Amino acid sequence: MSITVEDVKARLAEVIDPTTHKDLVSSKNIKNVKIDGADVTLDVELGYPARSLLGAIETAVLAALQSLPGIGKVRANVTAKIISHTVQRGLKIMPNVKNIIAVASGKGGVGKSTTAVNLALALAAEGASVGILDADIYGPSQPMMLGVSGQPITKDGKSMEPMENHGLQVSSIGFMIDPDEPMVWRGPMVTQALQQLLEQTNWRDLDYLIVDMPPGTGDIQLTLSQKVPVTGAVIVTTPQDIALLDARKGLKMFEKVGIPILGVVENMSTHVCSNCGHTEAIFGHGGGAKMCADFGVEFLGALPLTMAIREQTDSGTPTMVAEPDGPVAQIYKEIARKVAVKIAEKAKDMTSKFPSIVIKND
Repeated sequence: MSITVEDVKARLAEVIDPTTHKDLVSSKNIKNVKIDGADVTLDVELGYPARSLLGAIETAVLAALQSLPGIGKVRANVTAKIISHTVQRGLKIMPNVKNIIAVASGKGGVGKSTTAVNLALALAAEGASVGILDADIYGPSQPMMLGVSGQPITKDGKSMEPMENHGLQVSSIGFMIDPDEPMVWRGPMVTQALQQLLEQTNWRDLDYLIVDMPPGTGDIQLTLSQKVPVTGAVIVTTPQDIALLDARKGLKMFEKVGIPILGVVENMSTHVCSNCGHTEAIFGHGGGAKMCADFGVEFLGALPLTMAIREQTDSGTPTMVAEPDGPVAQIYKEIARKVAVKIAEKAKDMTSKFPSIVIKND
């Protein structure tokens, strides 16, 4: 009895992706099944970066197929393919940037920038090409968090090359001003600076561009929603009622302007005493999860309040770099995979398939 493609897919329908919790067949991850006598080769193509899971998925696929009666050699090539997904109506995706993720908060001091940089680093650790744009014009912090100094170079006098460290491409107003110099700018200047940083940086083939937003719902947020093709937004909050109050406003703002909410991250969820190990929810408990339930969005994960996260970020080596195999880094990786999966489940961007129609008066 010969093995058929249907036999192969029937077995693979029992293999569950540990991140999406869906089987590989219904998720359309199985490609190019080829059968040569009793031998089987196939591709497993994931829509999100998952370097740390590729081996486990390959093992599960081989185990499922090797139980087929009469099976010969089995070869499975497991890869990730990141594509561009839909953005706000009327906007086209940027060249060399497939997906833009805004990381926002309703108020300052909730660890948004720390979350943004570690999310970017986690996506990069999982195999994606990632950049980070520091959109907090008044208080740029990514140069310090990533341990990058100096000024970007320009090759043509019109655009600039992104700075780089820890495998990330970075652009920030902080590279162009004195760290002690306050930005005394009105709204229009700030929004113009954001657009210049975004459009005049020569990003190189990014799967994801993380935009570290300033807190609040002001000019920059409005510019981002109207002129920047954003794939989705991540809201960062703490369990504290005051932080949640402002986070809910930020979430509603993105909903109003047509930017999907990818999920909510609860920062400083619990504090673990460095002396005795006692865990205490000093900012309250369960606020982020309740907010997600109220708005029907995904709770991406909760991060502890620890001195190590603060020390590592202040020193220019964020947690994902300082302790890549530590427990906190694993939380960041899980959050990153969930964000990437939410994006992968969105509709594919088709704007590049259509020609631009230009009407000329002769």
